[in-house]
Amino acid sequence: MTGSAAPDDRQPFWFLALLALAVGGGAVAYVPLLTVLLPLKITGLIGAQDVPALARVTFFGAIIASIANIAFGMVSDRTRTRVPWIVTGLIISSALLVAIGRAQSVEMLIVLVMAWQIGLNMMLAPLLAWAGDCVPDSQKGLLGGLFAIAPALGGMAGSLVTFEMLVATEYRLPTNVVLVALLVLPVVIFGRGKEREELMRPVAAKALSTDQKAASRSAVSKMWIARFLVQISEAGLFAFLLFWLRSIVPDFHENTAANIFSAVLIVSVPLTLLLGRWSDRVQRPLAPLVASAAFAGVGLSAMAGAADLPLAIVGYVLFGISASVFLSLHSSQTLRVLPLPQHRGRDLGIFNLTNTVPSIVMPWLTLTLVPGFGFSALFVLFACFAGLAAILLATVSRRA
Repeated sequence: MTGSAAPDDRQPFWFLALLALAVGGGAVAYVPLLTVLLPLKITGLIGAQDVPALARVTFFGAIIASIANIAFGMVSDRTRTRVPWIVTGLIISSALLVAIGRAQSVEMLIVLVMAWQIGLNMMLAPLLAWAGDCVPDSQKGLLGGLFAIAPALGGMAGSLVTFEMLVATEYRLPTNVVLVALLVLPVVIFGRGKEREELMRPVAAKALSTDQKAASRSAVSKMWIARFLVQISEAGLFAFLLFWLRSIVPDFHENTAANIFSAVLIVSVPLTLLLGRWSDRVQRPLAPLVASAAFAGVGLSAMAGAADLPLAIVGYVLFGISASVFLSLHSSQTLRVLPLPQHRGRDLGIFNLTNTVPSIVMPWLTLTLVPGFGFSALFVLFACFAGLAAILLATVSRRA
């Protein structure tokens, strides 16, 4: 854990905002592709066999993303520089994103998506580690609040590039590339030299006392497991929200589901900002995480027992807002608990597994529970996961 900064050592708000926009650029890079453009591309290539093909593409892409994020985090640690890797990753991933639109077969598409994941994580892994090099503990709550704009930007970009009256079909991916560059490059251009030496100074593991090592290992493990548990629930609702709503109201319109999802993301942004700033001010960085995980469990419990649409929507909105707050603030507070600055990129790559592995685990849980027991059983399990996450974080030592 890094020390708190005096007011004069804090970063200016504009720099934190540019960092958050760059992280939002990462979301813009992958959300439109993975949620809309890639499925459409596969359907255009092979038609009715699109679901198995999409599963293959996303499965192999998730594996490569997991490996690449750790690898480029380690490389940026070793070189002790982040920005060149961010820029190189931006260039490579942008070129490959355009190439994906020109793929002529599913096999070529799989190769291009895997290569694109390498370029994307060459950009993302050093970017998050750079935030840890620059932002003191006293501002990590505010930074986490600003991170809440990332999923909202990703969703808005998906709507923008698929708006046919504004963007022609053949220009969707090039437009996406331009949006990513506009969001990522400002912090690269104007944020040079913002690193804090005290946040980057190597810490020898042997310099930590036995109690410090134990507290650090415990905090890191609990933070990892808690995020993993909440991410499984979030991934499940992201993939199956419409199916669940139609199990209650068979003719529930997909546009209404999309509007609810967007509203949740929009409402989450100011709430996360308020909670993040509050946690900085009262020096209780994990309190919002505990509360949001607990409220996510309440929302999931309501969803499990929902027999009519109003209760179902209320339960989902409570869960969705709580999960969004949790994941955004968790991203910044993770920077606080990592014990060794010289391995920050590598360790963040290991934390990134909590984002990729749930996408692999969640379908198996769904296929196991839903056919025999319905969505209620799945949501009860997810509620237990969220409750366990809250308990784990509530027991993290104040010394961590």
